[in-house]
Amino acid sequence: MTISNHSLSSGTLSLLPLFYIGWSDSVLSPSEMALIHKKIEELTFLSQDEKDYLIKYTDPTNPPSDAVFKEWLEILRFEAAKLPESSKQTLAQLGLDIAKAHSSSMTAVFDEPKVKMALLDIEKELGVFTDEDLNSMISQLGVAHLTSSPKSATFEPIKMLQILDGKRAETKRKVRQLLKDPFFKTETIRDKDEHRSKTLAMTLELAKQGYGGLAYPKQYGGGGDMGDYMAIFETLAYHDLSLTVKFGVQFGLFGGAIYGLGTERHHRKYLEPTGKAELLGCFAMTETGHGSNVKDLETTAIYGHSTESITINTPHHGAGKEYIGNALHGSMAVVFAQLIVDGVNHGIHAVVVPYRDKNGEILRGITVADCGYKMGLNGVDNGRLWFNNVVVPKENLLNKYGDIDEKGAYISPIENPNKRFFTMLGALVGGRICVGMAGNNAAKTALTIAIKYSLKRRQFAPKDGEPETILMDYPTHQHRLIPLLVKSYGFHFALNNLAEQYCVATEEEMRKIETKAAGLKALATWHGTNTIQICREACGGKGYLSENRLADIKADADIFTTFEGDNTVLMQLVAKGLLTEFKQSFHDEGVKAVMRFLGSKISNVIAEYNPYFTRNTDIEHLLSAEFHDEALKYREKKILISLSERMKDYLKKRLGPYEAFLKCQIHMIALAKAYVERLVYREMIKKLATLESSPEKEMLQKITTFYALNCIYEDKGWFLETDYMDGSKTKAIRRVLNKLIQEFHPEVDALVNAFGIPNETLNAEILK
Repeated sequence: MTISNHSLSSGTLSLLPLFYIGWSDSVLSPSEMALIHKKIEELTFLSQDEKDYLIKYTDPTNPPSDAVFKEWLEILRFEAAKLPESSKQTLAQLGLDIAKAHSSSMTAVFDEPKVKMALLDIEKELGVFTDEDLNSMISQLGVAHLTSSPKSATFEPIKMLQILDGKRAETKRKVRQLLKDPFFKTETIRDKDEHRSKTLAMTLELAKQGYGGLAYPKQYGGGGDMGDYMAIFETLAYHDLSLTVKFGVQFGLFGGAIYGLGTERHHRKYLEPTGKAELLGCFAMTETGHGSNVKDLETTAIYGHSTESITINTPHHGAGKEYIGNALHGSMAVVFAQLIVDGVNHGIHAVVVPYRDKNGEILRGITVADCGYKMGLNGVDNGRLWFNNVVVPKENLLNKYGDIDEKGAYISPIENPNKRFFTMLGALVGGRICVGMAGNNAAKTALTIAIKYSLKRRQFAPKDGEPETILMDYPTHQHRLIPLLVKSYGFHFALNNLAEQYCVATEEEMRKIETKAAGLKALATWHGTNTIQICREACGGKGYLSENRLADIKADADIFTTFEGDNTVLMQLVAKGLLTEFKQSFHDEGVKAVMRFLGSKISNVIAEYNPYFTRNTDIEHLLSAEFHDEALKYREKKILISLSERMKDYLKKRLGPYEAFLKCQIHMIALAKAYVERLVYREMIKKLATLESSPEKEMLQKITTFYALNCIYEDKGWFLETDYMDGSKTKAIRRVLNKLIQEFHPEVDALVNAFGIPNETLNAEILK
């Protein structure tokens, strides 16, 4: 192989080593791109064709193909073999010597000092510092770096990370790598306008990287993979949550509504500019007077036959759209309103409504107001919208589930209005799953900060003159943080598996997914707010300082419990779904279902009063998956049956369904909690079944065991009241949990390292 065989010129070859390292992790960050562009323009020995070739490969949406990347590697190895050892100390030196060796073919005079300075600058900015030769560097490319854990850890964090990331590992790795770039540095910004500007800039950069349209079909400039979009959203939650929410509003809610509720005409017109962030939009559903009660929103969309247009109107001030993200930066809204055709209200439908012109001026008939400062997420431009008889073409109706035909008549593929309404909302359930994942990732970030701090912070000594005790060595500290860490692992597997189910679900499967999504979102975000608070306290006064990030994480994540559905309302939806499914099984299966129901009640009574079972404190029994599954299943089943019977009794007493529902609200929340906790446990068991024997699987088995026992112990009052177990058994469970916590003690650093959160993203001073 000779240089004449190469398709690349000598000038191009001089920068090839640095391009190789820049693309070795498949991510070219904005800072890297800006520097490379600048340096390429400064290299006078490069021809314009050579500059164009190199700049072509600085586009994050157009990375070098596998074939091109392989060619680069082969050329580097070939050229390195011809040079003396002194030339292989750095990639900049290698590039310089290649350029010198072939300087005769340069299109301009070769200025060695200037070239060397430019290449060293690029090397420095790319973070390449090594004394090893090229071959050694190449062998290390692409290896993820995780902070080393104590030797006492029984598993490897990098392998656990691979299990956690699953099939989306490469997507998540790229996002983590991108977030390390200084452009994305997390910082406390108290001025909302400055914070919003930075959040917008970061959102535009994510679009430039090709991440905005990943969920949209490829024919509209997208990636055709909703799962990758959700993986990006989830990973961004390790970062500034304002960016996470802004990303979700633009590409998930606004673009997702157009994709999920619109048809080809809308996809063709709006999806590509939305994915590229050339069209910024918002999702206008919630109203001041109607939040969770979407069905009774008051904004109207009235069809006019003579003009073949739709008039959007806010009937009074309290019907204005509220908390609308992207309202200040955006120019178009997907507005949810009551669609009225020929005086008949056909229920909630979505309409695309422009509210700013190309110059950013607000259009006639529209009022936009800033929501101002909030408890958190001040990087998100939340606003309010009012519409005063704003007219748009009827083609702006997102018409997948309801349309107006050429004669001006309303038509729909779903005749039942209630079914049509819930089907429409079901098309947007992906956002609810994403919020659950983000809430859990906020908890993981807080746990990582608190646990790592507790492994270095000392307080009090056994005796004068002796070393003070590390915080994590205190049992109280272990009991505060380790159960929360276990729960985060459980929610991770349940939510990620649900995300994959959602991506391939049929219409028949979607109702069950909606129930799971509602419950997991509620419990995961409640877990997030609780965990962040406990982590803040566990860090003492240091946790109160903004420089250690917990203050901002706490303020930003708190809203997750009420957006994409208020958690208490969502838990009631879970219970309603379970009751409906329970009732349907009787309707579908008739006598068999009744007999099975009676049989299960008899077996439950036997289990409740079996003295051996209720008092069995044998360690093998307490640690067995059979006991855990039976106990969690029994609780869910018994609460479901008792709730069903109680509601039936109220209805027999001639109470209306609404009054019966109010009397059973607390009972319904208990059912939903039992269902979700059992769901998480089942998903953990499913994940274990897919893994081959390894130290990582053993650790996850221990985590699963602790999760189940902890759920049972936290609800020990219910199990004692129902005589499913007696006091001796709950005391034995407590002892087992205490022992397991001691076993987790030396593993906690490795367990949080396995989340793979970059230090640049954590950015907490107490960890430096």
